[in-house]
Amino acid sequence: MKTAEQDLTADAERPVGTRERIVRAASLLMQRQGYDGTGIKQISTEAGATLGSVYHFFPGGKQQLAVAAIGHGDREFADELRLTLDGAADPAQAVIDCAHRLAEGLRESDWVEGCPVTSTALGTAGRAPDIQEAAAAAFANWRDLVYARLRRAGVAEDDAHDLAHTVISTLEGAELAAQVSRSERPLLTAGRHLAQLINLYTPTTEDS
Repeated sequence: MKTAEQDLTADAERPVGTRERIVRAASLLMQRQGYDGTGIKQISTEAGATLGSVYHFFPGGKQQLAVAAIGHGDREFADELRLTLDGAADPAQAVIDCAHRLAEGLRESDWVEGCPVTSTALGTAGRAPDIQEAAAAAFANWRDLVYARLRRAGVAEDDAHDLAHTVISTLEGAELAAQVSRSERPLLTAGRHLAQLINLYTPTTEDS
């Protein structure tokens, strides 16, 4: 998965606007530290922007910025997920590939950069409805991508809907377990078992 840190590195290669730098910095810091562990001043420093610029673009402060950061994480992961899902001949292998890519991203970040949406949303549960809504929308977007891939493979509509929920929920949980244990095993195991489950619902040549 491409991280916000890679986005910030890319800034040196192509110019981006101040607002985008602020959002990317917020996404990276909240991905690593969570919502409560990240301050506006730190975000402005990481983005190379003044505090005045941060509040100019985000007059609602850190909470408004967190919503934008979740949106950024949503789009970035959706792009990666779409490429991975479309890059394999069958959806079972595609989900295995997704698990491997998530594991690779965690390992390369020394296990500090998990899901940017989850890490931001967990720290605000029950006290920031707009952040929770943004996180829910991100998960729904990712489920829709998995659902669409399953439907293209011939999985029945209701089964594809349930499987999409299972895939995203399982990968999210496995990613957190992998981060805590500093091991790829939870993700790789989850990918294999999800693939077996998907195969049960995917029509084969003999079925047609």
